[in-house]
This record gives sequence, structure tokens and C-alpha cells, in this order.
Amino acid sequence: MENRQLIPVADFCDHHHIAFSFVRSLHDYGLVEFTTVKEVQYLRAEDLTELEKILHLYYELDINLEGIDAIRHILQRMNKLQE
Repeated sequence: MENRQLIPVADFCDHHHIAFSFVRSLHDYGLVEFTTVKEVQYLRAEDLTELEKILHLYYELDINLEGIDAIRHILQRMNKLQE
């Protein structure tokens, strides 16, 4: 994987004005995957859109992590049915 496809988690958090601990909790809950290179945690560029949707659900719609997980599961099933 090329480094330009990786975004440091700290940079993402700074850009979106969120705490690293929130992204860590998303990771711990299984909603986000990290890639670690030389003790620095990165997000894949292809996952940013999904992560921004999660931020919208959490901060703007006040949906908790369990609710976000359920919503993502339902949307994935709907997409599979449509295919």
C-alpha cells in the first residue's frame, strides 16, 4: 500500500476538530480500521467517506455507536439485496 493512500489519524482528528479518543472508540467498536506504520496510526483514504458519515450520525444526529453499527448493518444488507 502506498503511503499517499494513508491519512494519519491525528491529521484527520485535527481537520475535523474531534478527539483522537473518539476515533479510537470507533476502532475499538469495530467501525473503523487503522493501519499502523512505525507506531503511527493511519486511516485508509478509501475509508474517509464512510468515517465522515459516521461523524455526521454521531455528532449531528446524536446517534450512539450501537445505533451507528445497526444503521451500517441495515444499509449493507439493503445494498446486497439491491444487487
